[in-house]
Amino acid sequence: QVQLVESGGGLVQAGGSLRLSCAASGRTFSRDGMGWFRQPPGKEREFVAAISWSGGITYYADPVKGRFTITRDNAKNTVYLQMNSLKPEDTAVYYCAAGPFVAGSFLLRIDKYDYWGQGTQVTVSS
Repeated sequence: QVQLVESGGGLVQAGGSLRLSCAASGRTFSRDGMGWFRQPPGKEREFVAAISWSGGITYYADPVKGRFTITRDNAKNTVYLQMNSLKPEDTAVYYCAAGPFVAGSFLLRIDKYDYWGQGTQVTVSS
C-alpha cells in the first residue's frame, strides 16, 4: 500500500520556523518528482515547492521564494520542507505529493501527482 505521511506541522508565531517531513512507503520514490502543496482556509489547493527525482532541480511559488527550502533524501524515501520567516498567510494544510517520473515544469502542476499524503496543519499567528 502506497503511503505518504506528513509530519512537523503545528502552531508558530510569525517569523518562526517549521520543518515538514514526508515519509513515503509502499513503493520506490527515487524516480518520482516530489512536491509540497497547501490549502489555505476557504481556498483551493496551491503549489508551494517541488523537487526533481535527483534533488538537483527545485521550484518554488513566488510567495515562498527565499523563505522555504525543499530537499529530499532518497535513501530514506523522505522529502522535507524547511519553512523560515513564516507569515500568517502561510497558514494552511500542507500536503506532500509524488509524481512518478514527473520532471521539469510539470512538477508545478497539481494534476501530475498520483500520490498524496493526508496533510498537516500549519498555523502562523500574528
